[in-house]
Amino acid sequence: MKAAVIVSPGSNCDRDVQVALQQSAGSEPIMHWHGDANLPDVDLIIVPGGFAYGDYLRAGALAAQSPVIQEVVARANKGVPVLGICNGFQILTECGLLPGVLMRNAGLKFICRDVDLRVEAADTVFTLDYMDGQVIRIPVAHNEGNYFADDATLNRLDGEDRVAFRYCSPEGRVTDSANPNGAARNIAGILNEGRNVLGMMPHPERLADPMLGGNDGRPMFDGLVEALVATE
Repeated sequence: MKAAVIVSPGSNCDRDVQVALQQSAGSEPIMHWHGDANLPDVDLIIVPGGFAYGDYLRAGALAAQSPVIQEVVARANKGVPVLGICNGFQILTECGLLPGVLMRNAGLKFICRDVDLRVEAADTVFTLDYMDGQVIRIPVAHNEGNYFADDATLNRLDGEDRVAFRYCSPEGRVTDSANPNGAARNIAGILNEGRNVLGMMPHPERLADPMLGGNDGRPMFDGLVEALVATE
C-alpha cells in the first residue's frame, strides 16, 4: 500500500501521521510537499493537522488553493481515499470536497484535550475496524472546530449516513455538554457522497500507540491498511 501525507508550511501533525501509518503499514508514507502538483500514484492521501499557511485569511482557505490540493481533489473524484484531520478537514471543506464550514469554537478559545466520540458509520474504508455505536477517546486541538452547515445539508448528511463521528458522553449520549466546540448536531467528522473522503476534527494519530496514553486511533490506520492492501 502506498500512501502520501501532504506537507504544507505550518503543518505540525504530518510526522505524527507518518509514524501512525508506518506502524500500521510497515512502511513509511510519501511526505509530499504542497507546492508540487505532481503527486505520485498512491492508494491513500492524508491531509494532516496544523496551521497551513498560518491559517491566514481563514483556516484552510489558502492551503485549499495550493497546487497539490487541486490534484487531491482530482484523485478523490476518481475514488482514491482521502483523510483530512483537523486543519486537513478545514482544507477539505474549503476546496469543496466536503460540505459545510469550520468556524471559531463557540467558546472562542483554543481547545486541546481528549474527547469522546461515537462511531456513527463503521461501513467505510476509514472505520471498518470500529463498530457502529462504539465510543472511542481521541484528542482534539483546534480553534476552528465548530462545524456548521445549513439545515438542508445537515439533513442530507444524516439521511445519507454520512456523519462518521459525533461528540458524545463516555456512555455514548450525544448531548450539548459533550460538545466541545458548538458543532452542529455534535458533528466531529463527515463523509463525502462517495464515502471515500473523510474529514474529522479529532486527531486519531495522537492516540495510536499505548505510549501516547491510548490506542483508540490505531484501528483507523490498521483498518485502512487492511482494506487497501486487500484491493491491490
